[in-house]
Amino acid sequence: MADLRALFSSNDPSGFEAAEAFTDRQRQWVLVAGALQEHLRRTTDPAFDVEDLEAPRTNVIVFHGVGGVGKTTLLRKLEAALGAAEHRPAQWGAPTWTRRLLPIRIDLARSASTGADFERVVLTIRLALAGALGRTLPSFDVALRHYWERVHPGEPLDEYVRRTGLAGRFAEMLPQQLQAGVSEMAAALELPGLVGSAAGQLTTALVSALRERQHRAQALAGATRTAALLEATPDLEALSYYPHLLAWDLSRLPARKALTPVVLLDTFEDTGDRHRDFERLLQRLVWLMPNTFFIIGGRSRLPWADPALHGQLDWTGPAAWPGLAPSSGAVGHTGRQHLIGDLSPEDCDDHLARRLTLDGRPLIAPDVRAAITARAAGLPLHLDLAVSRFLEIRRTGRTPTPADFDCSFPALLARTLSDLTPDERHLLRSVSLLDAFDLDLATETAGLTHQAPARRLAERPLVTENPYALWPYHLHRAIRSAVREDDHSDDRWTPADWHQAATRALAALGGQWTKAAALAPSRMLLVACLRQGLRLARDHHLTSLGWLIDAAFVYTDDSVWEPLTLSAPADPVPDTPADAVAELLTAIARRQHEHRQRTADRLTAVLDTGLLPTELVEMALYYRAKAHKDLSQNDAARTGMQQVADTGGRLAPKARRGLANLARLAGDFPTALAAVPTLGWQGRHHRVLGDIHWSHGNTAAAIAAFEAGRAEAEQHGAAGERAITQVRLALAAAFADPVRAEDELTLAHQLLDGLDQLATTLLADIAALIKDAGRDGVTNRAQHLRTDIETAGLPYLHRFVELALAFHHAVRGEDQDLTTTIDRLRDLTATGDFAYFVDIAHFMADRPLPATPGSPVRWLDGEQATRARWRTLVTARQGGTR
Repeated sequence: MADLRALFSSNDPSGFEAAEAFTDRQRQWVLVAGALQEHLRRTTDPAFDVEDLEAPRTNVIVFHGVGGVGKTTLLRKLEAALGAAEHRPAQWGAPTWTRRLLPIRIDLARSASTGADFERVVLTIRLALAGALGRTLPSFDVALRHYWERVHPGEPLDEYVRRTGLAGRFAEMLPQQLQAGVSEMAAALELPGLVGSAAGQLTTALVSALRERQHRAQALAGATRTAALLEATPDLEALSYYPHLLAWDLSRLPARKALTPVVLLDTFEDTGDRHRDFERLLQRLVWLMPNTFFIIGGRSRLPWADPALHGQLDWTGPAAWPGLAPSSGAVGHTGRQHLIGDLSPEDCDDHLARRLTLDGRPLIAPDVRAAITARAAGLPLHLDLAVSRFLEIRRTGRTPTPADFDCSFPALLARTLSDLTPDERHLLRSVSLLDAFDLDLATETAGLTHQAPARRLAERPLVTENPYALWPYHLHRAIRSAVREDDHSDDRWTPADWHQAATRALAALGGQWTKAAALAPSRMLLVACLRQGLRLARDHHLTSLGWLIDAAFVYTDDSVWEPLTLSAPADPVPDTPADAVAELLTAIARRQHEHRQRTADRLTAVLDTGLLPTELVEMALYYRAKAHKDLSQNDAARTGMQQVADTGGRLAPKARRGLANLARLAGDFPTALAAVPTLGWQGRHHRVLGDIHWSHGNTAAAIAAFEAGRAEAEQHGAAGERAITQVRLALAAAFADPVRAEDELTLAHQLLDGLDQLATTLLADIAALIKDAGRDGVTNRAQHLRTDIETAGLPYLHRFVELALAFHHAVRGEDQDLTTTIDRLRDLTATGDFAYFVDIAHFMADRPLPATPGSPVRWLDGEQATRARWRTLVTARQGGTR
């Protein structure tokens, strides 16, 4: 089918082809086909009774979704596919039923009044049947004629139908069939003289005959309730019950004429008002025609199964509408209610490629299609608006580029806002600030005192729900962009409005985290609040950071390093405190994936801005010092650690640990040991002690210290520290007990799972080398580890790899390889840090130390005791590998 809007956008309609591209909705076709097959099976069963008004109704399926997602296009395609096989997409496959269907699509877009709208629905269905059957439906036709002559005196039905444009060539057919229906009814009741009577006289006579000849009347002329319906005052209320007669007439059709109407009610959201008057009439239509199948499309799910609507609608609750009740299935879906989801990127590209073609090839270039697809977030309306923009740009003589489509469209927002209340519009703008939200967060961000508007907004299809998420709701991405970029709507926000809402949102996030931290601390909530809070503070230049400072310390305290995944700022150079904090935490987290020099440079740049809150300056200094230590720049590391320790702030215990470790790296073990009692839990005293002990070959003491550290970490709920101490425990065990080390490494990898600790993971791999010392393949594995360490920018770990190889060669008695390894170790420790590794390598092979100038290592109990312990570890492994 031609896309007329695109066709009339150019003076050269032959230059390109514009077609309406229908993107495959095969899943929806499968759902409709299955429900329709079930409906036909039930209605053709001899036990089915069209007059049963108490049985649950399953003759409806609902497709709901945000405006512009393609509901109308889907219903049009379903109408065509159900009406003629040639209009059914090949990929949908052939249906299994053989019964004749009559699809009737009715757009329920707003009209002048409820009465006129419902009349239009009823007449549209009857006119469609007039054309399909070519015969009378006597019970309904008599009632309809009675209604028309009373409610529209002097206005012939055919003229009304033509004037309103309802049914074209069937306009003249319907009045004739109504008259024929009267004749048929009168003949069945043996009242031939009444055919030409006035409507009132005819109705009175028919009612009397129906009452007097009830058995014959029911068999030949009407349903059980026909007389009561004809006796009722012919008004809109009575008209809403006449579909019962239509269902009866359809059930009495001869086999050769039998058909099943499929009524497609589009734009169902336009039936809603405070009192549900029009919706109540439509619900009667569906309930009273159980042999007709209804496909309903609207923005919201159909609430008929909600018992809370009792009194507003005639039939409510899950017993009446079992297919419409919420279920435990997929989000957005129940038995007969289905959320129309966004198109996949592949379908978006296919849609754009087929909309405009030139000589059989897509007119829209691939890079432009990709840009449109990225902004559309799967919303078909956005695709259509982008096509219009493409044509507008092309008319100027310029070739559209991807940059032309980095925008949202006012028309998309206008459609979104059209049926929202003022409170809901205010909430929509408020929650557009949030990546995800719950009712409390939405209400507080909007500055409202009650949750009802948030609940109503959350029920609309422009909000997606994931009940398993921390915050279950989030806005459709394309709609969120349109709201944030709105500068056209009458009630658009000013910059001050956005700033105030961002301030409320930040406070609301902080309130949730603070309350949770006081009751049951949640790492997931902490990270989620930080992600949203940092982005809000950064993007809206909020100066009062409050809870973000405390949250930053908690985030870094446990060494877990979940990615904060903040989007790139508009200006890469920090110019507010919030920018600086966001860059600080991003640099600290990203150090697990970047070279440590990059981390040091980023932290230096943040410090140089002078924008960091005073409380967080020590954090930047501490983690820069850690990066310098990892880079073997130990003078800079000592200076940084000493600065932090001297401040006496929250990170002072960690800085003192850093200084103790630096003393150990320099071989000054007594100084390192003396610092341990001052460190406490915050300074990870057990871990520092364990590192001192294994360096002396005292693996039993080291294992005991690491076990104590692991237990302490578990008591504090510190998953990151627990993993770190477990890896070090495995390292100590690897020298002394390969069997136990295997188990400890298994536990270590379990504890590391889900943590972003690259250095600790690499240390676990080194421990595995030590565990396997003396076996084949160790040297090849060491070479791969060297590559990973170099890529990670963690040069200090090269020393551990060489120490593992020294142990391996000593166990195997490979003197030349050991000499080469010791030479590499000496080069790697030339700065003095880890120089004691060279001594340990000599101890392993019981080699004398070379006479070299410089300060000797200060062992805790002397060189000979340490030498003996390391040599014993080697000889024990040699005995175990023979």
